[in-house]
Amino acid sequence: MFEEILNKLDDIVWGIPTIALILVTGLVVTIAARGIQFSKLGRAFKSIFKKNEGAGELSGFAALCTALSATIGTGNIVGVATAIAAGGPGALFWMWLAAILGTATKYAECMLAIKYREVKADGSVLGGPFYTIEKGMGPKWKWLAVAFAIFGALAGLMGIGTMTQINGITSAANTAFDPESAHIAFSFLGNDYTWATVVSGIIVTLCVALVVLGGLKRISKVAEKVVPAMAVIYVFLGLSIVIMNATKIPAAFSLIFKGAFGFQAIAGGAAGFVMKQVTDAMQKGIARGIFSNEAGLGSAPIAAAPVKTDEPVEQGLVNMTGTVIDTLIICTMTGLAIVIGGMNDGLWANNLGPNGEALKGVALTAASFNKVLGGDGHSVQFLLMLCLAFFAFTTILGWDYYSEKCLEYLSGGKMGIVKGFRWLYILAVAIGPYFTVNAVFTIADIFNGLMAIPNCISLIVLAGVVAKETKAYFTKFPKMN
Repeated sequence: MFEEILNKLDDIVWGIPTIALILVTGLVVTIAARGIQFSKLGRAFKSIFKKNEGAGELSGFAALCTALSATIGTGNIVGVATAIAAGGPGALFWMWLAAILGTATKYAECMLAIKYREVKADGSVLGGPFYTIEKGMGPKWKWLAVAFAIFGALAGLMGIGTMTQINGITSAANTAFDPESAHIAFSFLGNDYTWATVVSGIIVTLCVALVVLGGLKRISKVAEKVVPAMAVIYVFLGLSIVIMNATKIPAAFSLIFKGAFGFQAIAGGAAGFVMKQVTDAMQKGIARGIFSNEAGLGSAPIAAAPVKTDEPVEQGLVNMTGTVIDTLIICTMTGLAIVIGGMNDGLWANNLGPNGEALKGVALTAASFNKVLGGDGHSVQFLLMLCLAFFAFTTILGWDYYSEKCLEYLSGGKMGIVKGFRWLYILAVAIGPYFTVNAVFTIADIFNGLMAIPNCISLIVLAGVVAKETKAYFTKFPKMN
């Protein structure tokens, strides 16, 4: 009953109006920034390693890694699997579309966060959509800024930042070390929990506590080292799939495009279900895409705000590369593996393992990788678990930072409240493994949607500012400065 209520709320929050708002926002800022995600993408990647100067606390690279630490997580492995399982291969197409438009959205929201940030007397910086709304749209819109900050704090505490991530890690550990779930630690409300789940949950919770209690600088230092390494490992796995199955890729893309527009239903004589198939693909693809790359969500601007720079556009360029890396590269590799893996027997559609067991989340991704890459299966599962563990761990750290900044804004800078919140956050991580995969992802989807609404409204209203700042910067610096 609880999951049914969550699903109904999710359908309301992620209905056609929210999907349309996110896509329209991406289109509006794409026009305002003159297609910056196409014309300046090369310059954006070159800017990643540029030395930063100006007011702030972090380098541009550190800020990007902090943002990527929060975006590259279970959404790339578990989220893609749940999207394809629920919406079919067509969900991947809508992920791509959301990412293409979302690249411009990420640029705009990060650029505005730096423009409207507050630099305090002690040199610390606070910025994000809450100040973009309050300062950019005016004090009379502060209620909308407060709403964003509340949703942001709750999203980190109860959704995308804690439970989904730890749940993904423990599920992967269970798949790798106890796939038959033979070693039960305890049972609760009809669910069995293995020792692999319990032990991995305790280890991750302790590691999170050690980093989170150290604050922003410790989080950013961990992110700078872990994010590049984990991305390389996963990209290696993805490239192996692409190279080994190059002849199947055209057929996979055919399934993706047919599923996106309902052609599979028409071909199967089920024309009456075409609209539902398309709607499911759109809803799951866009929702999981936003869950993964967070473009339009308003989280990445919080990480961008402390960058040492006096040029908002410059860091906007750097941060927009995060959407490309996250969705157009990493999520695509996961999606192709799942679609190719189920091309003959519909593994992603039937959600059944070799012994008839239901496959959900990471188990579906692992089964697809095993099928596509071959081998004994255990090596692939272990590597996948390793990637997911690092992905999800850094996401937990990144979202703690986002939640803290939202709470800092709400409390008027009372750091005692923020420090108390850290312990509550750690507790949420500790209990996360004992919720179902569907429930935690649905909770995360709901809070993501609630965050996105006020943020997207502000981006549409301030599109003129985006256009003006972008034009002024590239007039001043036609070449990379």
